[in-house]
Parts: sequence; structure tokens; C-alpha cells
Amino acid sequence: MASWVSLLLFLFCKSVVRAQEEFTSETPINNVVQDTQTGRIYLGAVNSIYQLGPSLQKQARAETGPKEDSRTCTPPASACQDTKPMPNLNKLLLVHPSNGTLIVCGSRYRGICSLLNLTNVEQQIYYLDTKGERTYVASIEDNVNVVGVMSTYKNEEDTFSVFVVGKGYGSADSTKLISTRILQDYGDWVVFESIIEASTVQTTPFAPKYLHDFRLAFKEGDFIYFLFSRTLDGTDNKNLTFVSRLCENDPHYYSHTELQLNCGPNNRYNKVQAAYVASPGKELARVLSGSSSMHGKVMSWDKVLFMVATEIFPFHGMHQYLNIIFHKSCGADFLPSPLASKPRFALKADAMWTTQGLLTAVAVAVENDHTVAFLGNSQGEVLKVELSSYLKIPGATIGEKVNKNLFLDLSQSHIYITTEKKVPVQTCLQQKDCQSCVELRDPYCGWCVLEGRCTRRSECRRAEEKNGWLWSPKHQCVKIISFHPPNLSCKKTQKVQSCFSSLSSLSSSLFLSFCSLLLFLSLSLALQNTNSLECGAKCPQFENPDPGLIPVGYKTRISFEGINLDLYQVKIIQCFVLFPSAVTLYNCSVGREDCSLCKNADTKYSCVWCAKQKACVYEKLCNPDQQGSEYPYNTDCPDPLITDIIPRFGPMQGGISITIKGSNLGIHRQDIKSITVAGEPCVHQEEKYSVSTSVVCEIGPIDPQTEHWGQVEVEVKGGKRGTSSMYFTYRNPRPEAVKPSRGPKAGGTLITISGLFLDTGSKGFLFSIIVIPTKAQFCFNSVSSFDIYLYSYMCFTVLCVFSGGRNIVVTGSGFDLIQTAVMEVRRDNMTAFEVRVSSICFTVPYDYQPSVQLSNVNLSLQGRGFSKAMTNKEAQAFVGDVPCLVNTLQDDKLFLDPPSTPPRSQKCHHNYPEPKIKFGKGEWVVGSVQYEKKNDLSLYIIIPAVIVPMLLIIAISVYCYRRKSQQAEREYEKVKHQLENLEESVRDRCKKEFTDLMIEMEDHTNELSEGRIPFLDYKTYTDRVFFLPSKDGANDVMITGKLDIPEARRATVTQALNQFSNLLNSKTFLINFIRTLERSHDFNARAKVYFASLLTVALHGKLEYYTDIMRTLLLELMGDYVHSKNPKLMLRRSETVVERMLCNWMSICLYQFLKDSAGEPLYKLFRAIKHQIEKGPVDARVKKAKYTLNDTGLLGDDVEYSVLTLQVLVQSEGPDVTSVKVLNCDTISQVKEKIIEQVYRNQPYSQRPKVDSVTLEWRPGSTGQILSDLDLTSQKEGRWKRINTLAHYNVRDNATLVLSRVLHTHQNYDQNQENHEERNALLEDDKVFHLVRPADELDEIKSKRGSIKDKSMTKAITEIYLTRLLSVKGTLQQFVDDFFRSVLCSGAVVPPAVKYFFDFLDEQALKHNNVDEETIHIWKTNSLPLRFWVNILKNPHFIFDVHVSEVVDASLSVIAQTFMDACTKSEHKLSRDSPSNKLLYAKEISTYKKMVDDYYKGIRQMVPVSDQDMNTHLAEVSRSHTDKLNTQVALHQLYQYASKYYDGIILSLEEDPAAQSKQLTLRLQQIAAALENKVTDL
Repeated sequence: MASWVSLLLFLFCKSVVRAQEEFTSETPINNVVQDTQTGRIYLGAVNSIYQLGPSLQKQARAETGPKEDSRTCTPPASACQDTKPMPNLNKLLLVHPSNGTLIVCGSRYRGICSLLNLTNVEQQIYYLDTKGERTYVASIEDNVNVVGVMSTYKNEEDTFSVFVVGKGYGSADSTKLISTRILQDYGDWVVFESIIEASTVQTTPFAPKYLHDFRLAFKEGDFIYFLFSRTLDGTDNKNLTFVSRLCENDPHYYSHTELQLNCGPNNRYNKVQAAYVASPGKELARVLSGSSSMHGKVMSWDKVLFMVATEIFPFHGMHQYLNIIFHKSCGADFLPSPLASKPRFALKADAMWTTQGLLTAVAVAVENDHTVAFLGNSQGEVLKVELSSYLKIPGATIGEKVNKNLFLDLSQSHIYITTEKKVPVQTCLQQKDCQSCVELRDPYCGWCVLEGRCTRRSECRRAEEKNGWLWSPKHQCVKIISFHPPNLSCKKTQKVQSCFSSLSSLSSSLFLSFCSLLLFLSLSLALQNTNSLECGAKCPQFENPDPGLIPVGYKTRISFEGINLDLYQVKIIQCFVLFPSAVTLYNCSVGREDCSLCKNADTKYSCVWCAKQKACVYEKLCNPDQQGSEYPYNTDCPDPLITDIIPRFGPMQGGISITIKGSNLGIHRQDIKSITVAGEPCVHQEEKYSVSTSVVCEIGPIDPQTEHWGQVEVEVKGGKRGTSSMYFTYRNPRPEAVKPSRGPKAGGTLITISGLFLDTGSKGFLFSIIVIPTKAQFCFNSVSSFDIYLYSYMCFTVLCVFSGGRNIVVTGSGFDLIQTAVMEVRRDNMTAFEVRVSSICFTVPYDYQPSVQLSNVNLSLQGRGFSKAMTNKEAQAFVGDVPCLVNTLQDDKLFLDPPSTPPRSQKCHHNYPEPKIKFGKGEWVVGSVQYEKKNDLSLYIIIPAVIVPMLLIIAISVYCYRRKSQQAEREYEKVKHQLENLEESVRDRCKKEFTDLMIEMEDHTNELSEGRIPFLDYKTYTDRVFFLPSKDGANDVMITGKLDIPEARRATVTQALNQFSNLLNSKTFLINFIRTLERSHDFNARAKVYFASLLTVALHGKLEYYTDIMRTLLLELMGDYVHSKNPKLMLRRSETVVERMLCNWMSICLYQFLKDSAGEPLYKLFRAIKHQIEKGPVDARVKKAKYTLNDTGLLGDDVEYSVLTLQVLVQSEGPDVTSVKVLNCDTISQVKEKIIEQVYRNQPYSQRPKVDSVTLEWRPGSTGQILSDLDLTSQKEGRWKRINTLAHYNVRDNATLVLSRVLHTHQNYDQNQENHEERNALLEDDKVFHLVRPADELDEIKSKRGSIKDKSMTKAITEIYLTRLLSVKGTLQQFVDDFFRSVLCSGAVVPPAVKYFFDFLDEQALKHNNVDEETIHIWKTNSLPLRFWVNILKNPHFIFDVHVSEVVDASLSVIAQTFMDACTKSEHKLSRDSPSNKLLYAKEISTYKKMVDDYYKGIRQMVPVSDQDMNTHLAEVSRSHTDKLNTQVALHQLYQYASKYYDGIILSLEEDPAAQSKQLTLRLQQIAAALENKVTDL
């Protein structure tokens, strides 16, 4: 059975995933590429190359196999022996756009490639298989991967197009790992020849030892990169991942270098599966450029390698590593072998996101500055992961194993997915019996016992009862295990004992699905006769049950007519009573799967279609509330559903019948009103109509000028239509050849017609084949000729024995025309009979001779008729069972050469072998042959000589085996003991963590020192919210306020900017300005955000006008989303200027609310998190803490520490001493931070001294000692140097330290410079760590010691410490709840802007029919909580003058994520595999969700805020703060956009009548002349 492979085109929008197009190949797809110029998709599959359009419509197909080939064949195949049809796997597929060709390399003929036409792959441009090994490119091994990339090659005279190939090692492949292949004939070079010979990449000495698995080849800048994994050596199967680099213009591969890539702890993810190259986007670039990053500064436009299991490596980081390690560049000296980095120089990175199962594919897109990775896995899922926050977004379930071909279309809005099998989420209803249902092992599907159908649990009534809904693998179907007696007379009444399985509590209400049955009831009756009773003729009897029809699942009271009931009174007896009348149980759903079949049921069954249950049920089982109408018989059936079309191809002339299968296709044949096929009417054949399930119609001819394919549409009574998802295609068969082309005139020859589209029509549709005689030929559609040959009968006389079996050979001409040969045998006047022969059919008379008579004369046999009946070649002679040679055959004698020794296996006569003669089917045995006896003494010597050594070898083998077994048992006991030690270590740690948890849960942060809340002023607040996330950050011109304008032009520029401000206050101009920018392709998301922020500052003086512009643009945006998009996506991202304007508007309007209400609980939450984190150790290098809310930032080691109280004296600030609590494991920098935090706690962060500007001196006695993080006393542990801590200096509790500021004199500067250089030298010489040494170093030490008994060196199991998350959460819970209440409490003060905007959304939603409550909830969430509050919560430094460290930011991110989850309507299904951060607040999410719902409801019930009130509030904000902002700078920056898009703005204004009447074009031209210092005629 063919392996079906699908290529699907998916659209990913928010959490809605929809398969738009699908293409299915009959064979597995190996490679997929896209032409970036046309958007076409090319599929390299087994035995086929497909050309598809961007929407996956098939355009052309080229057949590439099966091919006659063998593994040892050297092309051309015509010269090979022992060939057989072999599949052709596509190994390499590359688009060569410059000359319009597709490079195709397969697994047949030693990996030779071909060139196909890009516009039509059915046209082969180049293929040649006679140039030998130099043109062998790919591999014939199925498991060897081949990658390639287009490039150029330059020699002294010309430049050529080439492609560079990376290939693993195959035993019968070419011996090059990497090769450059030319694409044209040049000099002695031929197409596909390897034009560079370099031992650097030869596989002969290298590849058999190191097995390479290439995954990706790509070009970036002047370099070509290969990503691959390989084994360590021939004895170790462990893989390591490498990236190799090669200069594109290197003619000798001298620049080929390799760099090992380590992903995850201890290089856990050591084998690359797939990779993708893309830009990281702004947010991910920011994460990669963090202070703890090893990649340095990463820009959003840099290229990044994304590798699964997903890891990323910035290119410039690779360049630095490669250049530092190898000191080589293009054109370096000759290298004899691949230059590989040593493991200690490996480029290391943490796994960004991990998941269970095998990731098989990756594609990356950047949306709104955020990087989204699409990850395919072996379970058929396509996962979406937002990489800057590592947030998993709902994706799609496609089927089985997504392979490596995963990429985005040219518009970046769709993704192409290749998978091996497409499977829907659940197909329960397709299973018609219990066994097939439970064998699915699908959690969606189970067997509903009472309803007798395969359903989801939610669709099965009484599913909660035991065994009411059976699901694999624990449950079994209801079965009758046994019954007794096995048979019973129909006239006899007797109890039948039956044993059922899986009945349990349902036994009292079990309904058997027989159409009618006899009921046997065991009754306990109260009888009135005091006499004894014998059950027999006087037993009570019941007749005439009413009703006789009983629906399944509905309790029905049955009345009977009784006999002999008045004979008995009080006594309780038990009888078995026979009901002779039949009672019929029926189930409406059986055989009536859809509405139309249900309505067609006989009215006596009272079956109705219940819309809510989507099933046919008894009328009283359908609740009218569920039905949606008062009378269930009034229910309209759903639209017709078409599931299949047979056939799917028909001739252009029509005239064939097609069968349309589906459901709800009417109740009566008259219900079918019209049928169209590909837009053409189709005549309904009423006599072939099947109720609801099948319609047959006859298609007519189609106009050749119209579209030849389309969907099938059926219209039924009531105007309801059903349209097929599959297509019907008109096409004519195209016969191309006839075999055989000749035959006898008598006829009877079977001919085979081959061509294209011969499967057009159904099996019952017959083509008319007309054969026209023309010059002794018959022509079939003028394609091939069918010649007529005549021959005469010939007679021969052949002699044979009566027993038959002789081979007869007849020579002649014209026999090749005969397909079935039969020979007719005659003798004299006997009746002829036919005998099948191997090649021909003819008549030959036979003359039989009597059987041969033989006598025994030694080795010669005498008789008669030998030469007439046979030849010496036909005769066979045997002595016993051993054949012997027939030397001479005469008419009366036969001479034989017997075997030299007597045969071993024989039929003997008096113990002598018998000679035997065979001819044909006859066999004769004559006499016997006597041999002389030989001495067998040698056997007595040979047998012991063989047996004795064998016994000795067996004894030695048994001994060695027992010794090995004992050694293995000792090793097992040793490992068992080590595991017990490890288990004891884990148990001790768990106990300790549990004890810490119980102590910490009772500890409350009473020591929280609030101090004065350091709110930022309005200008700093807006600068940070609007412009700090920009690409220049704190150096942005809007924050610095510095414009480089010459003094001589300052007045002119100021006047022109004021005129530009007046122009912006024209609504006509501003709307045209914004629309022109948004229509420009290079006006990206970053520019939109920055432009909106500039506009907010420029119009801050007239916020009411700014609000009006925002409302106008929002109405346009809302109309676009409601009418042409999913309305739930509106306001989700800042994809337009107005969405960022809304964010800024909320930030302005809620500033005062932050200061008055929400700021205090937010600041307390921030301080509480900071305090709680600093209570425990914080690793200064890896930025992980013992106490945190984020599991990725959790310090997974047991660090011993103690709390110290230091007495700190600040130099030059008086004699006062400040007590500061620190940890003895803190670094000196951490101690300085805590001292500065405590000493200057009443000052904002920006006014405090920085850590680098102060020194710390310890004075244990008369002398002092300067404390620093690194100095000459720092401890070294191997190659690692530990950062100094208080414990290193042995600082005790209550020690006195002096904090002094660094004086920037020349002497001090020199001294500090020396210290700085010394510190840098220390950092360069040794690797530095604080609390935790990297895991790979620990493993190295552990391997050297050869034992795991040392508990201090045992690798920590991070999950043990997850209890700390609960500890921190419990301590901070009150602060989190206080902040949520301050934000989500409608009973307190609600900012008027929130009420005003929410009412605006409610008002607009009422104007659109397709906007429901859930959509309104999403709009409100996107506009306020997600757009403003999450931003402030994750960035407290936007509103407070504080410093947010990385460890604090990690915990804030968890709370922000919880806040986001609380605002969504979707339910979060959690499991054991869910992230710890999700599980941490899982219990509180429902409470927070209710707070959000109540908040939105409370705001809706508040008194509306009028436009006048809102404008008054906005005017007050403008008046209070506008003069503090850099308005002139904002206007100047805005004009830069007007200048850049000047022509488009002018054109837009000239096309707007309102702009023309206001002369806006002229005003803009005047401003441009003044600002750009141009002399114009204006």
C-alpha cells in the first residue's frame, strides 16, 4: 500500500488554525523548495517531481522512477546486469532561477542529477549518464542525507553558476563530503562535475570513522555554512553537532573550518534534527543581548541559526569564535584535513525551549518584533512558540510525523507543512461496532452502551454510570460469554442462563438490539391461593402485550392480558412465565445516521431528528429546549453534505453517470432540485436515487474554452445547497501506444492500450475502440498501427514414445504474433486433442512407437527403437539416484559411464544399485550393478580427530561464559549499590527542602521597608513608556532632547516646525499623512510604533483632537477586521499606527491613577519580590536565585550560607553606623548593592552612587583591606576561578566596613586603571564562577574520580527544588492579590478614560452582527490589561525610579503571565507536562478570571462619561504637562517621515478634494522649503 504524504498550507492567526489547501502525493515526499520569484512549490517525492502553485494546486508532474538499476550498477543502466525496478528517492532539489532550471538529484544511477524546466517540470532540459564518476552527486543509500546551496565560482576569466553539496558517507557513493558542482560545460569540465579537488573534504580516510549526517546548507555573506552531526569515532555512537564554514571564493577549500555546537546542559541535545536561518526580531535580539548573554550585542537584522531541539546561534558570534579559534580567513595556507575545533572551544548555548517527543522541523517568522517558531514533531503536531518569552501558543495537529520541509510562503502569512499522514482529531462515528471503536485507543472515542454507537463522552447519555461509556484500553465490549442450554424447542418453556461481560450497574436497563425476541421474566407474585402450587398448566400466563413496539432508552409501561391470575391469593411463589407474543425493541439511530434518513423512517416508530444531540431518537427522548423549537417534527435538516464523488474524472463530451455520496441529500427523489458539476448542469437519474445518501446524475458536454474542473453542488428542497470539498475534472483519455502492434487476421489477440487519463470515467464506463482497415492495417485513433499477418498450416511427423514428455521444436516465421500456443496431436484416425506448449499453437501429427524393451548387459543396455524415439542428449541415465553420462545411442544399444563409487542413497536390489533410464515421462529400471568393496579403516581415524577438538572448544566456551556471567553479576551489584546511595541523597535533599518550605510559609515579609515611593515625573514616565523600547533606547533623541541644528537656522526651523504643527492639526492632512505611510511597504512595525509615539508628543497640547483622530482610525480598523478578518484579532498587536496611539493614550490617561491608586501596591509587590529574592543566595554569574517564582531562574543546587549583620560606616558622611544584613556567600558587588540600598534608602535609584563608584574596606584591626570581586587571592578550582565573597575574606558577623567613594584624581585613576586591567587579565586567564560551577566541568571531574559516591559532586536534580517556588509564592501572595484588586476593582475609582473607551467598544459592537460578548471581552482585554497593565507590571522602572535586576524581572514575568491568563476567556488545560510557571498559579486563575469578568461588568453599569467630560479631563492633562515635553523635537522627527514619503503625501493630498480646498499641498511645500533650506518659486 502506498504511503500517503500530504503537503498542507496552513494559516496561523492567533489561536485559530485553518488548513486552507492540501496536496497529497501517492509516495513519500523527500524535499520541498519554493521559487522566491514566482512562489511556485516544487516537491521531490519518491519516483515523482511535482510542480505546484502557491496554493498547492497541481501544475505539472515529472516521473522519475521506478528505474531499472542495481546497487553495483555503473551507469548507463543498459550496460548493467541483474537490474530490477528500484524506487528513485529525491536526494536534492535546488532552484536555479538565473537560467530557469530545477536541479534534481535522485538515488538511482549513482546519484546523477538532471535539469528540469522551472515553468514545466515535465520538460527535461539536461540529463547525461555517460560521463562517469566525476558527475555522481548524490547517494544511493536511503539513510544518507544530501544538502546543497546555490553559489558562484570565479576563475581568472569567467564567473560560473555552481551549487555546493554536502553529503554523508555511503559505501557505493563518491568519496567527497563537500563538493562544488558546475552547471555548464566549460573546457574539460562537464555539467555536474566536481571542479575542486581537495583532500580537506575527502571521505576515504575520514568518513568511515566519523559518520556525517548533514541537515542544512546555507549561504550568508561571503561564506557557505554546513550544519551536520557526526559520531565521535567508529566505536562510539554518540553524535556531536558541528557547523562548518567555507569561503565562497576559496578555490581549494583551504578555509574550511568546523565549530562544535553544544546545546543544553552537558550538551544534552547533541544531535541536530533540523534548522532554519532567519532574523531574530527586536524582542528576541534584546533577550540574546542580555547582560548574561555570551553572544554579545545582537541586532534585530542579524542572521540567527535556529536549531531543533530548538537552539539559536547568532552568526556574528560564530564568526568571532571561528576567527578567534582558528585565526584563519579566506586564502589561508593549505590544510591537510578538516580543521575541527576542540570540545573546549565549542560554542555553548542554553536550550531556549524544550518539549517532550522528537522535534523534526523548524520554521521561524518575525511578527510585530516578536519571533515565533513553528516546530513540527514526530507526533504530527505543529507547535507555535514565542521565543522572546518562550510562550507556547496553540498550534495545529496535522497527523503523523512532520518532516523537515517546513517553511513560510513569500508573504510570511502562510506556512507549508509536509507530513506522512493526515488524521482528523476524531473519527468516532465512522466506527459502527464496539470492537472497532475501542480498538481505536482514541481518548475522544468510546462505545456508548445504551445508544449502541461510537461517540465522544459528552455526547453519550448516562456516560457517568459504570460501564456506560466504554473506552480502551481498560474496558471491554459487552459480550455473551456463555448460555445454557445451547438449544431449546420453540414450544418449550425453560429458563436460559446467560453470562454477560462488562454489564455491572447497567444490567437492570440493558436493551438488546434484536428486532424481536421472546421475553423470559422471573416474577415474584403475591398469590391468593393457600394451596401448594406446581408450575405447569395453572401457572399465570400473559398475552397480548401493549404496546408491541418499544423504543430503546425510553422507559415504557407494558400492559398484558393475564390468565390464571385469580387462582392464587397471598402466598409468594416464583415462576418462569412465557410471553408467547413477540415484543419488538427498536433503536431510531440504527441505520439513520442523518436527519433525512431519520425523517424517512416509518411514522409508527415516532423517530425525530434531535438537533442538539445530532442524532435520530425517539420523539420523547428529545427535549424541546434542546431542540430549539416546540415541536421536534418541525426541525429543518442541515444543508446537504457531499463526502465523495465517483468517478472524479469524466470525458469532455459528457454522457457518463456520476454518483454523489453524502448525507442529508433529501428524503424523496423529487427533493433534488438541481445538480451542477464544475458549473455545468447534471441530469438527475431519479431511478438510481438512494434516500439521503446517494444521488446519480448524467453529465453533459462542456465547452472546451471554460474551466475544466470545479466542485459539485446539489440543491435540495427548501433551497439548501451542499458543495463538495473535492473537485470533478473534465478530461479526455489520450491513447498513445498499442501493444502488440501486429496480430493474425483470425483475431483473438489481446491488445494493451497505454496513454494518459485512461482512468477517466468509472469502471462501468466503456470506451468505443474503432479499428479502421487501411492498406492491410488497422489504426487506433491514428496513434499506432495494428498489422495483419497470414501464414499457412504446416505438417510434421514426429516419433515419440507412448508415455509422452518429449520436447518438440518447430521453426518457421510469424509465430511471434501468437499470444497463446496450443499443439493439436493426432494419430491415424484417432480424435485430436490439444496440449499447451511454451511458445506457439499449430497442428502436428504424431507417429508413436511401442515401448522400448531393455536388457541388462554390464554397462551397455540393449533394446530396439532407441534412435527413433530419442537422441543421446534427451536420454537420462541414473545408477541409483546418481546421474551418469550417456556416451553412445544406437538403434539397439545404449552405452553408459557409471559413477566410480556406489551411491549412498539408493533403492537396492540385493544391496546392489539399480541402473535407471528416463526419457520424457517414461522410466525403465534394468538389472543391478555390483561395486568392489573398499577398506573403511580411515573413518575410524577421521571421526575422533574431528569430534575431540569440538568437545574441547565447547568446554572452553562454557567456562568463559560462566566467568563472564559472574563478572556481570558483580558489576550489577556495584551499580545497584551506587543507585541506592544516589536515592538516599535525593531523599535527604527532599526532606531538607520540605522543612525549608514549612518554615518559609510562616515567614512573612514584615521587614519590608516601604520608604517613600519614588514615582517618576510625567516627562520621564512618558519618555520611558514611549521611547525607551526604541532601537536607540536611552540615547534616543526624544529622551535626550538634543537636535543638531545650526544656530543661524534655529529661528527659521522653529518657525517652520510651528507651521508644521498647525498643519498636523488639520484632520484632513493628518489622516492622509497616516494612510500614506501605512500604505508604504518599508513602513514597518517598528516605524509605526515610533511614529505613533512622536505623534502623541506632538499633539499632546490638544489631546481631545488626538482622541478624535484615534476614534476615526479605530472605526476604520474595526470595519476592516469585522468585515474581512477575524474580529477577535483586533488590537492584539501594534500592527497599525492607531493601535500604538491607543496604547499611548491609555498611558497618558492612567498616569494619575497609577500615582493615586495602583502605584503603591505595585511598588510593594516589587519591593517584596526583591526582598524575598535577596534573602537567599543569588548567583551573580548565571543570574539564578534560591528564592524566585520562575523555574528557569531557580538555583538548582544546595548552597550553604549564613546571614551576617554588618556595621557600615560611610566615609565623609559622619560617624553614624548603619546595620546591613547580607549573606556570607554574597559577592563584594552584591554586598555593595545591599549597603547602598540600605544607606540611601530614602533616595531614588538615579541619585544613589553606583557600585563601580564606591569601594568597600574591611578593618578587622589596625589595618584595612580593600574588598573586591576578583584579586590575586581568588580561589582557583582547576581552570575555574571563584568570585570573592565575604566568606572568602572570612568576614564575621557584626564586622565593621567602610564605604567610600572613588575620587577621580589622576593618581586614583591610574590605580583604578591598574586594578581594572588586573581584573580583566584575571577574567581572560581563567573561567569565573560564583556559586555553581558549570555542569560539564563537574562531569569531567566526576569521570576522573570514577565514582559517584561523593554527594557534593552528584548532579543536582532541579525538580527537587521546585518546592521553593511554592515558598516564595505563599510569601508574596498577599502582595499579588493587593495589586490585582487595585487594578481590577470597579467598586473603587475607575479612570474616566477606561469607562469612556469601554463604552465606545460596546457601542460599536452593537452595530455589527458578528461581534459577540466574547469578542468584546477580547477587545477590552487587548486595549487595557494586555496593552497597558502587563507592560507596567513587567517594567516597574517605567513608573518608578528603581533598578530591576534580571532575577526580579524573571519573577515579575511569571506574575505578568498570570495576569494575562486571567484576562483570557479560553480555559487552560493543565497536565503534569505543563510548565511549572503555569501550574504555580493554576489554583488562583479561576478567582482572577472572575475578578476580570466582574470588573468589566461593573464598568458597564457605571454612569457613562460624556464627550464633554472626557474632553475636559484631557484638556486638563494637556495643560498640566505639555510644556514639559520635547514637542519641537517630536515635530522635527515627524517631519523626517514627511520628507521620506514626500511624493506619496503630495499625491494623496492632490487626489483629496477637501485637501485641495484647504491648499494643504501648498502649505506642506512651503514648510519643506523652509526646513530643508531650499530656494523655490514659492
